[in-house]
Amino acid sequence: MRRTVDGWHAVLRLGAVDHRIWCKEPPVIGARYAVELPFDGDLEARTHAARRLWRAMNGRAPGPAFHTLSTHRRERLSAAIRALNAHRAGGSYRTITEALFGEKRIPDRAWKTHGLRSRTIRPVQSGLAFVRGGYRKLLQPGRRDE
Repeated sequence: MRRTVDGWHAVLRLGAVDHRIWCKEPPVIGARYAVELPFDGDLEARTHAARRLWRAMNGRAPGPAFHTLSTHRRERLSAAIRALNAHRAGGSYRTITEALFGEKRIPDRAWKTHGLRSRTIRPVQSGLAFVRGGYRKLLQPGRRDE
């Protein structure tokens, strides 16, 4: 538990699951608490988290996570991180392409117009977007209304 300028933050481990809790005032052992859920864009995620906490506190299995990343999405994220690390270490797009796709797939000529070059630039750009705050999108599933 730690105190910050906006209140008290705690990690409550029930079973094998960590639940993150925030309180305006310091928590009191034995007190009764209520969950306050604002009607905002994160209502579904907050409701799911509150339900998982309630289930864990009552000795029930917490149920499934709110969302999981598909295998394809995890692979793309991994490639973006690898490409960004190589780019920040000074690697050229050609050397990054060799690491991601293998040296045999790179043509000797026409590198500037080859499709693999574009397929290398995109993960670097994705990695840069994550660094600029886009990583927060990983915490939420894709919204159906977008």
